[in-house]
Amino acid sequence: MSIIKKEGFNFAFDPKGCESCQGNCCIGESGNIWVNKEEMINLSEYLKISLDEVMFSFLEKRGYKYSIKETKVAENNYACVFFDLEKRACSIYEVRPVQCRTFPFWDYFKTKEDEVKKECPAILDI
Repeated sequence: MSIIKKEGFNFAFDPKGCESCQGNCCIGESGNIWVNKEEMINLSEYLKISLDEVMFSFLEKRGYKYSIKETKVAENNYACVFFDLEKRACSIYEVRPVQCRTFPFWDYFKTKEDEVKKECPAILDI
């Protein structure tokens, strides 16, 4: 896999960096991992459970949206419920939400490069 660049960002992403990471993008401060209806259906099919079960077991409603639940792993430290802490890998990688697929190229990091560089060992200066 080659280095990924995206217009408007002053950094690049080397997917090989994920091999040495401990899942920093899936663990940390509490946050939202938004999922839309199509992503919920994909999860349902992938996990071979009903959509209602996905919504009940793995999602929480926040306002008019749904976010993937988190598990508390330490003081002020949370992990996505789908992050396998033993394997240090995403258990739904093939159907992970767009929000996960587009990391680290989030608008938020356009002005917070130092933060993403500290979090992600796959970030390269360009």
